[in-house]
This record gives sequence, structure tokens and C-alpha cells, in this order.
Amino acid sequence: FFFSFALDKAADRIDFSFLGFQSDICNKMALAGRIRSGISVFKNISVSDSVSSARSFPRGGPLIPALRAYATDSAQKVKVPLALVGENGNFASWLYIAAVKMNSLEKIESDLSELTEAMKTSPIFAQFTKDPSVPRQTRLAAIRDVCDQAKFAEPTKNFLSLLAENGKLKNLDAIVKKFMQLTTAHRGDVQVLVTTVIPLPAAEEKELKETLQEIIGEGKKVTVIQKIDPSIYGGLIVEFQQKVLDMSIRTRAQQMERLLREPVDISSL
Repeated sequence: FFFSFALDKAADRIDFSFLGFQSDICNKMALAGRIRSGISVFKNISVSDSVSSARSFPRGGPLIPALRAYATDSAQKVKVPLALVGENGNFASWLYIAAVKMNSLEKIESDLSELTEAMKTSPIFAQFTKDPSVPRQTRLAAIRDVCDQAKFAEPTKNFLSLLAENGKLKNLDAIVKKFMQLTTAHRGDVQVLVTTVIPLPAAEEKELKETLQEIIGEGKKVTVIQKIDPSIYGGLIVEFQQKVLDMSIRTRAQQMERLLREPVDISSL
């Protein structure tokens, strides 16, 4: 509601007319047992060193020098809790570093949560962030006006203005998701996405969570998020901290299909 009001106020001064607007197989599988059998695999891949603010960002692509300076204008060294890749990961990392240095992490996280909620509830605003035909000055003025109306923190306003000025608002949703991964890790929380064809029974979810806690280590809170996807046919897929352990029947069937398609050298038999 508040964002709708803010957007209406912005629209009073800005012309927005350019915006045209399950499976029996799975029941027989010991899901948590399969996770336990993969502990050794998890332990080999679960070690992820934190990277500092001096991390090396790719030189290619349209990087924004002002944003880099925004995150590195202090002698304070900040460790990024997760090593994110890609342009969106870089933007999120820069914002995280700046937020920690300015002691504004919680406020910026709150601002961006409110912003993404507005994108879900306001088709006009969502379209506005993705429309490349919007003139740069119009885009910038609209974002600044919305930030002022919403009483966003100055770092949030500056960051969004930089994205608007450089045509990166279309990446906003992806950048915010990456940033939220960093803030979650900052608090010591680890979100684990578990994909199955039916909801995990409570006992198996508990066993799975205990196993993941054993892998990830004490001192961190493990939150299991269940996703239902009948297309994996059975088994499960576990994703956390940029790592994936795919034990789905779909993937195993695909691997078997590739194996059967490979030519056989009879002379070696």
C-alpha cells in the first residue's frame, strides 16, 4: 500500500505513459538415508573460504566505477560471507561491503525487501524497472522520487540511483536475491533448498536437517526450504551456499541415457 502511494506521488510529476502495460517411486525411497550417504560428498564441496573486499572482480562487462568506489572508499576491510559470481553477484557484493562499512546493513536489507514486495504487487513498477525504452533521466528521477517517498536510507537511494543511471534496474530482482543471500550468511544462517516430488515427512525432514547441520558445522542456523517438483521423478536435490547435490531420479536417468548412447569399443572387451 505504501509503495502504491509513493508511486502515485511520483506519477504526479513523471509521465509513465510510455509503460505499455506424486509419485509412488518417491514413497519407497529413504530420502534422508540418501542424504546421509552423500555426507562425504558434501564435506568435500562444502568448504567455502570467505573473500575480502579486495576480491578480484571481472574486468569484462559494463562495470560501474562509482559503485566500486562506493564499496572501497574506506580503509576498513570487510569479508564477504559468500563468493558470488556474475555481474549481479558483484553488484550485491559491492552493496554488502558498503552497507557493512556504513553500519547500515539491516536498514538496507529492510529497504530492499520493501522494494521487491512493491515489484510483486505493482505491475507498473515492475514493468518500469525492466523497460529499456525509459529515458535515463526519467528512470533516475522516478527512482529517486520513490526512494524519498519511501524514506529509504541514503546508501539504498544512492545504489538504486547508480543502477537506474547505468541501465541496470532490469537486474534489480536478481541483485536483491543475491544481496539477501549475503545478509543471511552474515547472520550465520544457511538456507538449504531441498527439491522433492512430495513433501518430506516430518521425521525425514528432521533427519535431513540434522545431517546438514553436521556438514555445515555448529554456530550456524540451518533453515530447510522445501520445493515440490514432480519433474525430478523421485529422489531429491539439495542446494546451499552455491553448491548442488543432485540425487534425483531424473538426473540419474539422464546419466544412464548418456552412458547407453556412448559407443562401445568391442575390441577392449
